[in-house]
Amino acid sequence: MLQFSDNPPLSLYVHLPWCVEKCPYCDFNSHGLKGRELPETDYVDALLRDLEPELPLIWGRPIETVFLGGGTPSLFSPEALDRLMSGLRALLDLRFTRELTLEVNPGTDMASRLAEYRAIGFNRVSIGVQSFDDRSLERLGRIHDRRAAWRTIEAAHDAGLDSFNIDLMHGLPGQTEADGLADIETAITLEPPHLSWYQLTIEPNTAFAFSPPALPPEATLDRIGEAGQARLVDAGYSHYEISAFARPGHECEHNLNYWRFGDYLGLGAGAHGKITLPAENRVERRVRSRHPNQYLERAGTAANIEAHDIPRRELPFEFMLNALRLTDGFPVSLFQERTGMPIAVASKTLRGLEEDGLIEWDIRDIRPTERGHRFLNDVLARFLPDD
Repeated sequence: MLQFSDNPPLSLYVHLPWCVEKCPYCDFNSHGLKGRELPETDYVDALLRDLEPELPLIWGRPIETVFLGGGTPSLFSPEALDRLMSGLRALLDLRFTRELTLEVNPGTDMASRLAEYRAIGFNRVSIGVQSFDDRSLERLGRIHDRRAAWRTIEAAHDAGLDSFNIDLMHGLPGQTEADGLADIETAITLEPPHLSWYQLTIEPNTAFAFSPPALPPEATLDRIGEAGQARLVDAGYSHYEISAFARPGHECEHNLNYWRFGDYLGLGAGAHGKITLPAENRVERRVRSRHPNQYLERAGTAANIEAHDIPRRELPFEFMLNALRLTDGFPVSLFQERTGMPIAVASKTLRGLEEDGLIEWDIRDIRPTERGHRFLNDVLARFLPDD
């Protein structure tokens, strides 16, 4: 039987699934508008209906962070987002929410909107830059150029946001080592408090999967990755998660809750949620209808939600899948707090990883070594339950 001492921290994720155009590398649940009108009024109504079945699961629990992702949430007007946030505040305890993030795209004229988002209550934005090279942006199917990205980052500083992130990719089609490091240097010049820097991968069921571009050779990818990480650390950014770098005090609290296996509500088309129910000794996954049209029809009904318990034997893998992404790892006590099981259930695997030099383990903390982070997929595979 699982034994939980308390509820984990609780976050809220809201998925807004539309984009102007779907990028060829993107495997998220996003849908290009293709000239159609954005159904923002109907969708905000659906999101608020969608929340109602969740309320009995989380009575009395404050929401610590909120993240509006997509898609391109910044396609929604400030008026629609204000109405959404007003509705969420009426139903949820957001009094102590520390971080409220909105994903934005430089291609949707953000420079004029960021101050309005700040007035609504968003204190953090995440800007999908991907590259500062116009040729790379074109190859990635992005609808903005270098100048639009630059202007949006400057506007984020001017808007008085508490923090903001920029997303950058490396290993892009035709990219050289010099190109990849030039993106890093430009980013450092613009002084974002937080930077997500990750390698482009070709995901199934994307346009790139059906028509793969020519990517740099493995040796070039390794050099870009290692040199870029070193440059960011040298510039004062903490490499606190595999693909996340932050100035002191600007780590993404919402993502940290995921990585520490906290709880989260998921609203919107295809959104996932995880809720711990200590009194019932179980952890439940909840998934919404994926297609926006289906979601609009079903929101607020039982047909919109698929729910299942995470099996006990899968909980160690689910926990490690998140927690070992963190450079500093996790306190040993956190494992039992979040899985309801003693660390002893994973001790054989942990000892083997320690002997192989992939983790470090002392009385208080478990953390991946540099080698363990580099081969994290191999590390995580050791925690998969036997069939």
